[in-house]
Amino acid sequence: MTTIILSPTSHCLPRFVFDVTSIIQSSVIKSCRVIKSSQVAVVPQIQLRSLALLRRLFISFLGCLVVSVPLHAQTFAELESKLKQHPRLQAMTYQANSDRELSDAALGLPDPVISLGVNNFPVFDPSFDEFVPTNKAVGLKQRFPHRALRRARSATMDAQADQADEMRKHVFSSMRAELITLLYNKVRIKEQRSLAHQRDAKYDQLSEVIESEVGGGRTSVFRLAEIEAERAEVSRSLSDLDAQSIQVDAKLLYLLGAVPTTSPPRIDPIDISKISDERSSFYASRVADSALKVSDSGVNEAKAAWKPEWGANLTYQQREAGTNFDGDDLVSFMVTFTVPFWSKKNQAPKLRAANAKQQAAQAMVSEAQRQALAQYSYAKASRLAALKNVDILKQKVNAINEEVAAQQSNYESGAGVYAPIIDGEITILKLQTEIAAEQSRSQVAAAQMNALLVTP
Repeated sequence: MTTIILSPTSHCLPRFVFDVTSIIQSSVIKSCRVIKSSQVAVVPQIQLRSLALLRRLFISFLGCLVVSVPLHAQTFAELESKLKQHPRLQAMTYQANSDRELSDAALGLPDPVISLGVNNFPVFDPSFDEFVPTNKAVGLKQRFPHRALRRARSATMDAQADQADEMRKHVFSSMRAELITLLYNKVRIKEQRSLAHQRDAKYDQLSEVIESEVGGGRTSVFRLAEIEAERAEVSRSLSDLDAQSIQVDAKLLYLLGAVPTTSPPRIDPIDISKISDERSSFYASRVADSALKVSDSGVNEAKAAWKPEWGANLTYQQREAGTNFDGDDLVSFMVTFTVPFWSKKNQAPKLRAANAKQQAAQAMVSEAQRQALAQYSYAKASRLAALKNVDILKQKVNAINEEVAAQQSNYESGAGVYAPIIDGEITILKLQTEIAAEQSRSQVAAAQMNALLVTP
């Protein structure tokens, strides 16, 4: 991914200035035409347009300052592969690998302790052959933690590794749903921006028609002011879309490191009613189950702490022969083990804490199941509402199309005016903007539903 920061002297600025000049020039011409034709001052409406225009120009300038190099055309499967390389997912993979290595290490024994020394060496008459107890010693000490404790610690690390794997799968599913959402938002923004420009062109056409009708005394001059206010609303909508486009690109940069031009896939939601085991079908439930296994291992580890830790000490003592003794070498061996004498203040509180964590993990399993089911139901309701709204809006579009056709017939017959026809076409463009939003919302909701469920 490459990011280019453009300075005021960069090649992007002249094009930006040209776009600004063109937009301002067009706006001034249209405003002057309205004032000249209507012979009334519509300064408040022009000010509204100017504010919206300045907002669009500022957002465009921000988009010009930071330009991301887009990805070449790729399939969605290729985007998924790139998404799997996200640093957050890689970090979780490394964490799981680390826990598995620690699991193997937990089964090992502590390093032995080797000691070298001299015992009973005379201070005032230094010698190795004058005093019988004097010797040179080599010792070896080895601790043997109870095998049950080592196995419990190993099981805990394995459970933590499995939990990291489940969390990574859950996070990837959520990031995949976010990627689909962003791709559909890009499609929606593009379509709504096109419809907004069409509306703006229709307002130009409507202004010309109203000007001719005002000259003929067939309509009020204040209709021109209403058109300017509606045109300012279009400018505001375009500035919002520009801001949304920049925000979407920024999120795509976070997910993929670049901005793709890939079309989003069509999402068919998974019906949870056809799944037999709902508990294991949610990623959140699996993460909670893995956390419960970690707490179970913690309980076993706390119980194993009651068992003794064994130890062995071996010492070889080498002596020098003296005038009054032979100086035979000596060997000492000792076995040690721990006694849970202070268990009331040590092992017992740790066991109670482990049991409390286990109960908390069990409660979180139920909480995760409820939350995931609620999120699924919420997304499902949002999708069904969006699909229903699309059907309703399309019915409205069909009804207005019929009305526009009737107005067109009246106008061609000389019995009507042309302004209602353009008003109808503008209304259709508004409805099509809402349809684009609802279609995007239905696909986003389907992606959110599938992101909650474990898929092969």
